[in-house]
Formats: sequence, structure tokens, C-alpha cells
Amino acid sequence: MKSIKNVVVVGGGTAGWLAAASLARHLDPLTHHEYTVTLVESPDAPIIGVGEGTWPTMRNTLRNLGIDEFEFIRECDTSFKQGTRFVNWHTRAENGQDASYFHSFELPRGMWPIPPGPYWHHLQKELGLSYAEAISPQPAACMHHLAPKGLDTAQYETVLNYAYHLDAGKFATFLRRHACEKLGVTHLLAHVESVNVSEAGYIESIATKQGEKISGDLFIDCTGFASLLLDKTYHIPFRGVSDTLLVNKAVAMQVPYASEQAPICSPTLSTAQSAGWIWDIGLQTRRGTGYVYSDNHTSPDEAEATLRAYNKEALNKQVVNTNHQAVDVDQLDARQIDLRLGYREKVFHKNCVGMGLSAAFLEPLEASAIFLIEASCNMLTELFPQRMEQLGTLEKKYNAVFTQRWHRVVDFIKLHYFLSRRTDSGFWLDNTDQTTLPDSLKEQLEFWKFYPPTRFDMPSALEPFVRESYEFILYGMEYHADYQWSAGQLPHLENAQANFARIRKLSAEITDVLPSNRALINKIRKMR
Repeated sequence: MKSIKNVVVVGGGTAGWLAAASLARHLDPLTHHEYTVTLVESPDAPIIGVGEGTWPTMRNTLRNLGIDEFEFIRECDTSFKQGTRFVNWHTRAENGQDASYFHSFELPRGMWPIPPGPYWHHLQKELGLSYAEAISPQPAACMHHLAPKGLDTAQYETVLNYAYHLDAGKFATFLRRHACEKLGVTHLLAHVESVNVSEAGYIESIATKQGEKISGDLFIDCTGFASLLLDKTYHIPFRGVSDTLLVNKAVAMQVPYASEQAPICSPTLSTAQSAGWIWDIGLQTRRGTGYVYSDNHTSPDEAEATLRAYNKEALNKQVVNTNHQAVDVDQLDARQIDLRLGYREKVFHKNCVGMGLSAAFLEPLEASAIFLIEASCNMLTELFPQRMEQLGTLEKKYNAVFTQRWHRVVDFIKLHYFLSRRTDSGFWLDNTDQTTLPDSLKEQLEFWKFYPPTRFDMPSALEPFVRESYEFILYGMEYHADYQWSAGQLPHLENAQANFARIRKLSAEITDVLPSNRALINKIRKMR
């Protein structure tokens, strides 16, 4: 049976270049010349990303690719991300006061010898703190715009767990240079005109408008929403999730800071609106913002007006010095984006694997898009097929794993909407309608009426969201039963009280321990 030696990645962007770099790192074509990794992309393909958020897994991805963290931070307008702050999701703002909670990256297991949830619930009135604030100093660090570590902390190591905010266009350019110069990827700029498939259904080559024929053994479809291979060639059905996740459009806007000294926000800000939510991602030189909305509940013009009003208010709140610049939000460009939420019924077919938007898009609320690309790369490199005869069994396993992941991501995103107590618009009323709730999530919520989340709820090692992530959302949205704990069920109460006191002390001292985001990034930018 034929060996698999030549990999062709069709499409660039974050998905294409992460795939190419990961496969080249694994196959090492610079040393093992029998292998090739070729990336073919259109010279005028648009970048969909508008200021991206990642997960802490990105640190290992970059480290494994041999990337210098400081170079990455300098080249990609990168800032540190320490989770997400959800504003006005549970209830709308009242008397000018926002209601918010954190989904932090610093999980309890890092600072707690015991699961703290039941103990926080038991001591909630005594503590007077939200769940995230009680179990970790990270929310305090975020509120003070602090970095997750100091300059003397080793690259990719932490004081507080972190990921990144980045400029997607600059990130793709950075990965391209690293993949081609350091990992041996061949890069071709060309328009794909046709795909040549064998009688057995395997892709043999692609032909470009420039007259080139590019043969391969394994093809990776990273062509975005166009999905040239999975959709246009193989006609793999797309399963929409619009009956569960109701948003279908976004309007995006890049906003300069009012001052070069303006603080850089550590968490992604996710602020609920009457017909969706606004993301706010702080990079080094600008903020990436956007309103994800349902056009069944508002119009594109109204959505754009809402985003502009939000950015005007945000700029007014920035701490600026006398050299601040006047930012006219009304003159900033806004870009409308159609969101088609769902996933391919199969993302691995014959000798073709879809990654990124060609495989699925499940809305950006928890920044799962880049993580799922990382997960795809990890599985494909770990189980890389040596011979064509392996493809059938790998296809079955790969599709089963990712179908489960799509379902879990949909459930987790829906959790945020369904637990809201907002009744101020049709959007929120529709989102809390039982008919929009997947059966799998409904069963979990029934269980959580009587029990806190447990290790039995997420038995798979491949869960995209761990138990602690569900705890942040459930407790942040005040969905927890009035658990009646016996003494035997809280055997570590004294230790828990001591640990809550320790975390409170750390939170109060955090400004003496960590620099600000901007201060640390400025130091890194000077280290050329």
C-alpha cells in the first residue's frame, strides 16, 4: 500500500499555517527529505480574524513549534489573556452598575488541595465574594490590569495561568515565516482551480489557475467558509446549530487606544447586549471589538450603532494622560460578518482533513476556534498515518472525537445564554426557551439542581471544557442548588477556610507582586 509522504495544506490563515507548521515539526522535511509539507493559498484570501483570543494550550503549541515567546509577543501585537469577564449576562446593569463574573484561567487545582466549590457555597455569605474571586487572585490581577508573570519568569512559564490575545493577520504572517524558514514548509501563492480525485475517491492533486499541478498523499482543507475540499469536492453535509445558538451575524471594529499609556485589559471582555454580546480584546496598539448578534432581534444598522456607542463609552473610561489622542469613533470602519454556525458531519474523509472554518464554526463566545485547530493538529500529528491503508480506521476515530467536541462546545456556549435571567428583550427570552436546549445539556442541568459538578460529569480526557470551567459559569450565573451538606460531606472545612483566607491575602497583595500588562509588554518590546 502506498506510503503517505507528501502533505498539501490548502489555505493559509491561522488554521493553515498552524497545520503546516505542526505537520512539518512532526515530519521534519529538512532532515527527512522523503517528506514534504506544501501550503497553497490564494494571494488575495481575506483574513477573517478580528483580534483573536486563545487558550492556555497555545503556550505549549508555540513552545513545541520552537517559537521564541518574546518574538511572538513583539511580532503579533500580542498581549496576555487571563480568562474572560462576562458583563451583564446574568442580569442587565442596574443603576449604572454592571453585573459581572470571571471565567479565569487559573483553575482551582493549581491552588487548592481539595475542590473548593462545595466549601465556597457553604461559606458564601461569610466570604462575601464571588466564586472566582474567592478561589484565586487572578480576578484581582485582572481588575488591576496586571500581567500574569514578571520579566524574570521563564518563557511560557507562569505565576498565574495565561493565554494570549493576538492580531490574527500578523499571527498568520509570523507562522508563515517560521514554518518556511525554520521547519521546511514550501509556500505557494496560487488560486486553486480544480481538484483531481481518483476512482476510489481519494484526492490525487490540485490544479491552479497558474497551470501548476500539486500532487499529494494527504490534503488539509483550511480554505475557511469556502471549504473547497470538504464541501465543494466531497459535498460533506454541514450541520447547522441555529436552533440552539441564535446569533448569526457580527459587526467588528478596530479601536485605537486613547493613550499609549492606556491600560491593557487582561481578560477578554464579553458584555451582553439586547440582541447578543460585544467582545472587547485588548492588544498592544489597539482594541479589537465586535458585536455578535441575531438579525432576527436587531438590524445591522442598529447593531453597528450599539457597537459605536459601546466604544465611545469605553474610550471615555480609559485612563489617559495629557498626551491622549482624540478618537472619533464615528469615523472608524465597521465590518459586517455573516456567521454560519455549525459543523461538518465529517471533518476527515478519505485522504482529506478539514481544519478551522472549513470544519466548523461555533461562535466566538469562549474563543474555542483556535483551540480546536490546535486539537486537530495534535491528533493528526500524534496519529499521523504512515500508509494509505490506515486512513479508514483513523477517519472513523477522528470524526467520532471531533463530533463529540462540537457537541460539547455547543453545550458549553449555550449554558451561558440559557442561565441568563434577563427578560428585557426577545433575544434573551428566546435563548431561555426550553426548545433551544440540547438534550445533553438539559440532562446535566437537571443533575446540577441537586449536585455540584463532579468528575463524573466529564469522563472523557478529550473534553474541550473541564469541570472547573463549568463551575465558573454555573456559580457565576448563580445556578446552584441550596445544597444541604452534612459534616461528613465537608471534611476539610477548616482547611478550606484557611485557604480562602490565604487567597484573600494574595489578592490584596497582588499589585506588589506583578507588573502591569503594559509595563511587561513594553519591556519585552525593547528586548530586540
